[in-house]
Amino acid sequence: MSDIQPRFRTIDGLSIRYAVSAGSKPSALLLSPWPESIYAFDQVWAKLAEHANLIAVDLPGFGHSELRQDLLSPSRMGDFVLRVADAFELDRPHVVGPDVGTSAALFAAAQAPSRFRSLVIGSGGSISPTDLGSPLHEWVHDEDLAPYRAMGPKDVVNVAMDFIEGYELPDVVRQDYLAAYQGQRFVEQMAYVRAYPAELLTLSELLPGITTPVQLINGKRDTVVPVSNMEYLHERLPNSRLDVVDAAHFVWEENADEYARIVTEWWQQH
Repeated sequence: MSDIQPRFRTIDGLSIRYAVSAGSKPSALLLSPWPESIYAFDQVWAKLAEHANLIAVDLPGFGHSELRQDLLSPSRMGDFVLRVADAFELDRPHVVGPDVGTSAALFAAAQAPSRFRSLVIGSGGSISPTDLGSPLHEWVHDEDLAPYRAMGPKDVVNVAMDFIEGYELPDVVRQDYLAAYQGQRFVEQMAYVRAYPAELLTLSELLPGITTPVQLINGKRDTVVPVSNMEYLHERLPNSRLDVVDAAHFVWEENADEYARIVTEWWQQH
């Protein structure tokens, strides 16, 4: 059994799936990675919950949350992250946003500098022009989307899960991931990363002005999003720290203990 107990609420007219941990400690807003869901935090949930009141959300269009096409870009998703924090009445929460959450969290922090206590991000495309490995480079740049439209949810999830090193997904987690990508969901979600070339250029101009403390985490052997992306952010964000972890792309699952240690120690300092 997982400690994550999903439920739904309406935010900005959309059905958003979320989970919470009990507690009155400082809040942390967790943004699910792609192509996973809030169950991506299954391995770190209990450890993080010892230090913060957790609110994990499937961002609109990802996981099991309702999709709205106009939100499928990092800058617009950053706007929505602020709406989520307001909807849950979170007072300066920490944000943990690996993968696609990286750029959304940075846009949110750029727009509202004092809204968040800190960010923990990483494993997400950040460089303009892009520096991405396979299959993300193809997802961003391929002109013909027909092969992706032909993929079923099992194909999508299995492609992604093949990149997980040394961690066997519990059945409840795998089934949740599979259920999240029925029909054409995956192809629709691709709009988010396909916005990277233009959006990351805009973001690059904002980075020096982001004063929110930022903890960057990336897998040392990440062939999907190379460490260069976090090095790029570290050089440009005025208040950041970079930890490179012995893992591939899915650090939060592949080296959950180290991920949780870095996050909770960071929280204690901020």
